[in-house]
Amino acid sequence: SVFNRKTGEPPLINGWIPYLGKALIFRKDAFKFLLDQQKKLGDIFTVHIAGRYITFIMDPFQYVYVIRNSKQLEFHEFADKMASKTFDYPALSNGKFPDLKENLHRIYQYLQGKPLDIISDHMMKNLQDIFEWKCSQATDWETEKMYKFCCSVMFEASFVTLYGRVPAADGHKVISEIRDKFIKFDASFPYLAANIPIELLGATKKVRKELIHHFLLQNMTKWLGGSKVVQARQDIFEKYELLGDYDKAAHHFAFLWASVGNTIPATFWAMYYLLRHPEALAAVRDEIDHLLQSTGQKRGPTYNIHLTREQLDNLVYLESALNESLRMCSSSMNIRISQEDFVLKLEGNQEVGLRKGDWIALYPQILHMDPEVYEDPKEYKFDRYIENGKKKTTFYKAGRKLKYFLMPFGSGISMCPGRFLAMNEMKMFLFLLLAHFDVELVENKAVRLDNSRMGLGILLPDVDIAFRYKLRS
Repeated sequence: SVFNRKTGEPPLINGWIPYLGKALIFRKDAFKFLLDQQKKLGDIFTVHIAGRYITFIMDPFQYVYVIRNSKQLEFHEFADKMASKTFDYPALSNGKFPDLKENLHRIYQYLQGKPLDIISDHMMKNLQDIFEWKCSQATDWETEKMYKFCCSVMFEASFVTLYGRVPAADGHKVISEIRDKFIKFDASFPYLAANIPIELLGATKKVRKELIHHFLLQNMTKWLGGSKVVQARQDIFEKYELLGDYDKAAHHFAFLWASVGNTIPATFWAMYYLLRHPEALAAVRDEIDHLLQSTGQKRGPTYNIHLTREQLDNLVYLESALNESLRMCSSSMNIRISQEDFVLKLEGNQEVGLRKGDWIALYPQILHMDPEVYEDPKEYKFDRYIENGKKKTTFYKAGRKLKYFLMPFGSGISMCPGRFLAMNEMKMFLFLLLAHFDVELVENKAVRLDNSRMGLGILLPDVDIAFRYKLRS
C-alpha cells in the first residue's frame, strides 16, 4: 500500500510487518523489487525497510544532484558505524579520537599518482612470484577450481604487497591459514552488514577475533617489506592513546577486507567470462602478446615482466573486458543520509522532501542492466567499452549522454579510494595468467550470481567451476 505523505515527499511503500517493512522481499531480490516499484510509482519512491525510510532515485540523470549535495547528504558516518560493528573497532565518530577520520582519509593519497605506481610495481612483482610458484608445479595440464584459484593468488599478492612477507619458511602456509579464516568471516559479511548480532552467526565471532590477532603489532613487526599506506596507518594509530592494541589490529583487518573482499570475486568474473567467450580471450591475449613484443619483453616463468602505468592503460581490450564483467557482477547501493530536513532539488523542477535521518539510495545495477543504455544487457560483450579501437566513454539514454554509466566503485564521497589499485591488480592478474598459461574450462556448467550480497558490492558466484591451465609453449 502506498501512503500519502507530507507535500513534496515521494510515495511510500510499507510492508505488512511494520518493523521489517519490505526487508525480507528486498533481501531476496532487490533488483527485481526496485524495478517493480519503478514501474508502479515512477523514478522516485520511498521504501520502509527494517525501520528505515530509504528514498530510491532511479533515474541516472538525477544521480549528479545526489552526488553533488555532499553537505546535506552525508555518507562517512554511516560507513563508520557499519564498519566499526562489522570489524569490531570503536567508531571513529565517538569523540575520543579527534581528527582520526580525516587523518586516515588523507592516507588514501598513497593509492593514487606516483605512490600508486610504486605499490602497483610491488603488486606486479608479487603476482609474478606467485605465478612462478604455480608454474613450477604445473608440468602438464593442472586442474583447479577457478574461484579458489583467484582467491589464493589475489589474497596472497594483496597481503604481501600491503602488509609484507611472512618470513617463516612456511610463509605460504601462514598466509593460507589467514586466507581460510578470512573466507569463513567473509561468508558472514552480508549478515553483519544487515546488523545481525555476531553472536547469532556460529563461529564467526571466534574467527574474527583470531583474524584480528594476526594484526597485533607484535605480529606485524615481523613481516617484511610492507607498503607505505599500511605504515602510514600504523603511524597514525600510534598517536591515539585511547586506541587499544586490539582496536588498532581491528582497523588493519578492516583494511585487508576492503582490499580483497570485492577484488577476489571481481577477478573471478573477469576470468570466467573470458574463458566462456573464446573470441574475447583471443582478443585480449593478442593485445597482451603484442605489448610484450613491442616492448621487447619475453614471457616465461623466469622473465620479469614490467608494465608502466601507460602500458597498462593502453590495454583497451583488457580494460573493456574487465569493465564489462564489472558491469554484470557489481551490485552496490550508494547510500547518503540526510543531515537535516531539507528539499533536494532535482532536474526538471522536481523536488524531494527529506526528513533528517532519511536515507537516499542510488542503485547503479539498474543502470548497468538498462537495455536503453546497454543493448542486450544480459549478454557479455567484451568490446562494449571500445569504439574505433579507443576507449568508449559516451553512453546514452533517451538520446541524452549520461555522465554516469558504469559505477562499480560507488560515487562521489563514497567512491572507493582503492579503485585504481584494484583495477591495476585485476589487470595484472589477467595479464600474467594469459601471458604464461593456456587456460580452458573443464566443466560446462552455468555459473550464476549469488544474490546474498545485493547492494553490498561484487556478487559472488553461486558455485565454483573447474578449469585447467598449462604453461604456454
